[in-house]
Amino acid sequence: MMLSWEYPPRIVGGISPHVYELSQELVKKGIEVHVITKATPLAPDEEVEASGVHVHRVHLDEDPNDFIHEIQLLNQATDRRVRKMLEDWRHGGQPTVFHAHDWLSLDAARELKYEYKLPIVATLHATEWGRHGGIFSDASRYIAEQEYWLTYEAWRLIVCSDFMKGEAIRLFSTPADKIDIIYNGVNASKFDFDWEEDERAKKRAKFAEPHEKLVMYCGRFVREKGIHVLLNSINSVLAQVPEAKFVIVGGGQRDRFEDFVRWAGLEHKVVFTGFMANRNLHEMYRCADVAVFPSLYEPFGIVALEGMAAGVPVVASDAGGLREVVLHDQTGTSCFANDPSSLAWAIIRTLKEQEHARKLAENAKKRLKDEFDWSLLADKTIAVYERVWAEFLNSYWAENTVWPVSPGADERYEQMQLREKAEAAQAVQRPRLRTAMPNVPVVETEDEIDTIAAMIEP
Repeated sequence: MMLSWEYPPRIVGGISPHVYELSQELVKKGIEVHVITKATPLAPDEEVEASGVHVHRVHLDEDPNDFIHEIQLLNQATDRRVRKMLEDWRHGGQPTVFHAHDWLSLDAARELKYEYKLPIVATLHATEWGRHGGIFSDASRYIAEQEYWLTYEAWRLIVCSDFMKGEAIRLFSTPADKIDIIYNGVNASKFDFDWEEDERAKKRAKFAEPHEKLVMYCGRFVREKGIHVLLNSINSVLAQVPEAKFVIVGGGQRDRFEDFVRWAGLEHKVVFTGFMANRNLHEMYRCADVAVFPSLYEPFGIVALEGMAAGVPVVASDAGGLREVVLHDQTGTSCFANDPSSLAWAIIRTLKEQEHARKLAENAKKRLKDEFDWSLLADKTIAVYERVWAEFLNSYWAENTVWPVSPGADERYEQMQLREKAEAAQAVQRPRLRTAMPNVPVVETEDEIDTIAAMIEP
């Protein structure tokens, strides 16, 4: 059971594509996957995708007061929907694990864990402390506490990098031997399509002259992604590579960045494209001479994988997990985080030493197959599930579960009155709300994604 607050076509951040790609691969390998997520008008409430993934989209009971209230309501709706499925499955007794993605799914997973006595596997995608460099508000404090409880309640904790393992140990005192590192992945085949050179030239001409070298950024318009570092590096780059042209891909709140570009007199050298996705974005990567990711905080850096999959040389800061994704002078060029002069050096080097950059890009594509292939990552995830279920069966939890894996399960089920609770939950009348909250709407179109992602930053 994948518990995730977002799932395609609803995309706010990186959890949605992660859960989607992982679920597809798990089904290919014989795992029955049910994703319980928030409803969107763009998709049916109940569907079985062509891949075989079961998707259950739930509605909130009322208009939320704020983002945290929205997540609490979502967890209540998730709890009700899962109880219905557990009622249908319980007699079969098949191995069942709750896979909670980030603190956003904690409340439902924890309630179900203690009532049904079934284990949680959790994935910690990022931390509130890391996003903001500390805890500076009541909302952030609440989220950080929820993250702690997620790591505590999980039977095993999955993180996407060695950096994130260190964060879990440092911030939440998570035992090191409780943590599994499983990288994020990329579907490289999406970038491997036939594209005539004249078509590429036509696309590229929309953003740069033929003689210009295209430097591309792609990401959310939030401080942690380091767009301001890139903008502050541009004059240093132009001093040595005057033919450089900078393309900033992403939606969201960009007024302050555009104001800076005008103030610096760089309008002729910087283009803001707005949001791009799917084939449009993949073509943009293949037009670039270098893809730049100057993050201040990055648990992993899946955008760097996208650049590698497109075959474009990558420059990335050494923030967080990026240093594990982009190996300096092996699969890309690294620079110091939050250092415009270091970033400028890396961009200049990549643009000037084109043969070296090409070899790094080739190495990067090879590494994708060895370490970032979703099939491999799904195998590692299944190994975690199997370990958890085996440990569960040999623990005192199995002696107290209502799942029919130990004597007395039916009696415990009746004592807990779980059937009555499930029936009561199904009887709740749930209005079908179109918006999540007054100032943070549901993602209705792709153009809204980065805007909303920026708005929910506390």
